[in-house]
Amino acid sequence: MSHEYISQSISVVHPITVSHGKNAEVWDSNGKRYIDFVAGIGVLNLGHCNPSIVAAIQDQATRLTHYAFNAAGHQPYIDLMARLSDFVPVSYPVSGMLTNSGAEAAENALKIARGATGKTAIIAFDGGFHGRTLATLNLNGKVAPYKQRVGVLPGPVYHLPFPSVDTGVSSDQALQALERLFSVEIDVNEVAAVIFEPVQGEAGFLAMEPAFAQALRAYCDAHGILIIIDEIQSGFGRTGQRFAFSRLGIEPDLLLLAKSIAGGMPLGAVVGRKDLLDCLAKGGLGGTYSGNPMACAAALATLDAMTDSNLADWGELQETTIESRYQRWKAQQLSPYLGRLTGTGAMRGIELIDAKGAPGSAQLNQLLATARDAGLLLMPSGKARHIIRLLAPLTIEPEVLNEGLDILERCLANLD
Repeated sequence: MSHEYISQSISVVHPITVSHGKNAEVWDSNGKRYIDFVAGIGVLNLGHCNPSIVAAIQDQATRLTHYAFNAAGHQPYIDLMARLSDFVPVSYPVSGMLTNSGAEAAENALKIARGATGKTAIIAFDGGFHGRTLATLNLNGKVAPYKQRVGVLPGPVYHLPFPSVDTGVSSDQALQALERLFSVEIDVNEVAAVIFEPVQGEAGFLAMEPAFAQALRAYCDAHGILIIIDEIQSGFGRTGQRFAFSRLGIEPDLLLLAKSIAGGMPLGAVVGRKDLLDCLAKGGLGGTYSGNPMACAAALATLDAMTDSNLADWGELQETTIESRYQRWKAQQLSPYLGRLTGTGAMRGIELIDAKGAPGSAQLNQLLATARDAGLLLMPSGKARHIIRLLAPLTIEPEVLNEGLDILERCLANLD
């Protein structure tokens, strides 16, 4: 299919046209089958065309396809917010709003943080990704390609190094950078919030150090700074539990949700402390399509499936299978280009390196093509585009997961 009428500023990783899918498999317009380790970039934790989600959408479509919640309430929105208040594992009563996307959730969180604190500055992290809208661009922890040619961005925003075993930045080093920030760059009393991903997605599945998160929570509490945790990619079971912030031993003030919240339907959310969500004037939050009834119905079906036992079982299957494969590849010295295994749970990345140990961007580009030709779709990540993001649906059949890893193994072994 020609892309003549599509903006050339949109980058498409795989030059195929997907026709249809079932769980962890998709077929292109020529009928070729692929195992899908991309899953809509982490949107399809319950797979393509999950039967319970499809049934929920079909049922809702016969009754109400749309109503703007700002004009009149509808039951799917009300029911979903009640379910989310139970699903988010925090100690306080949860309030929130629905959005159309993760970036829109982040934008609204910035508004809420400003309204609640009366302050404007935000602290984000190197390598972070929070969206492509104008305000979220400035939160992102890298320039190319997101911040190029768009001029001055909304702010102020300040960035810290991201503490993780995968970045080599320790908790102490990140805390020292925080202290330097408040000594050299900005008064601590001007900061409204800190925003971060507990496991960075775009950066290559880099997991934050729990010790840093706990120290940051204490610091923010002492100085009246909010913590916004972005679980747009890491949430809804991707790490083997409901949300990745639980492994950090802290709670967010505001939590950003999207991607796998609704089985592929466009939906996001900001949830958190009720006093924060109620701080803006009536009409300060909302949107025409936000919380569309069909998207809400899909999300309710998604939450039905995401029991703690299911999430634990799905996460353990992927974690143990991927880890054992990776360890075998390392022991066998499968490829000189095989680097680290990043991430946690079922949110795993595989780093590629070149002959000198530097980021293997060229090797990953080759791997994307050879794996696709062999019937496996992969997604790149990392600052140098050198880390494979493994985002197979959590519901992938064990035999299909292993078939995909077999293809990946062969392609890694044949890298040159």
